[in-house]
Amino acid sequence: MADSPELSPHLPTVLVLSGHDPTGGAGLVADSEAVAACGGWALTVPTALTVQNCRDVSAVRPVPAADLFAMSAALDDFEIAAIKIGLIADGDVLDAVVDILRRRPGVPVVMDPVLRAGGGSDLSTTELIDAICHHLLPHVDILTPNRQELARLAGAEFVDDTERAVRLMSLGCQALLVTGTDHPAGRVPADRVEHTLHAPETSRQWSWPRLAGRFHGSGCTLASALAARLAAGESLVTACEQAQAFTWQALARGWQPGHDQRLPRRLWQLPARPAFLAIDAATPRQ
Repeated sequence: MADSPELSPHLPTVLVLSGHDPTGGAGLVADSEAVAACGGWALTVPTALTVQNCRDVSAVRPVPAADLFAMSAALDDFEIAAIKIGLIADGDVLDAVVDILRRRPGVPVVMDPVLRAGGGSDLSTTELIDAICHHLLPHVDILTPNRQELARLAGAEFVDDTERAVRLMSLGCQALLVTGTDHPAGRVPADRVEHTLHAPETSRQWSWPRLAGRFHGSGCTLASALAARLAAGESLVTACEQAQAFTWQALARGWQPGHDQRLPRRLWQLPARPAFLAIDAATPRQ
């Protein structure tokens, strides 16, 4: 049997609080795959169960706040190195998530603000968005919105992305990585996508080749990869760059099960044909 690479005795753990998507394109499955592929171990606590396919979401059922809190508390034996937040389904879930964060001070928190499904269905309300901004953002180290989500969170009175980012940082969010796949025509070359990091001490922009098609779960992939790299001890800028590179590769290798959105292939490093370890001759057999 060929020697296998030595496995690390420790994996940085990421507590994931997000919805479950049965397609595996987004939600907890996507988060788990991204965290594992980026060197971490995902501890998954569902905030909601969803009924959806690769076209759109038809139903969202929030997990009772008491159950959410109990599942999180049961994981206290783990040394959590980062937290990733996804879908906040209602006010009770929001309160439970805030309570969970308060019990883990100093742990980096990454939030993907899931406000609308890829198919267009609204997943939040004006009242819930306002509560997120005032009660959850003060606990968030980095927010990863697209430009539409950034505009909804900041409010209609802000018309510039930088002003919107500054507004959200004034509410307590420490930094934002704003994805620009939805930039209006003419702002950037048609064959490029620009993502921008806004932080008090630094600003950084990355340009990536634009990929054809529409994707289901790209935001989950990016935020979870970022959480995994922060959990591993990377700096904010380095973690942002690594997460973007990983996400681009996963999207470029994505697959399309039907005629709708493509699904990121986050485990592309695995062999196309599963490789099973041979049983060593010295292994006892019954």
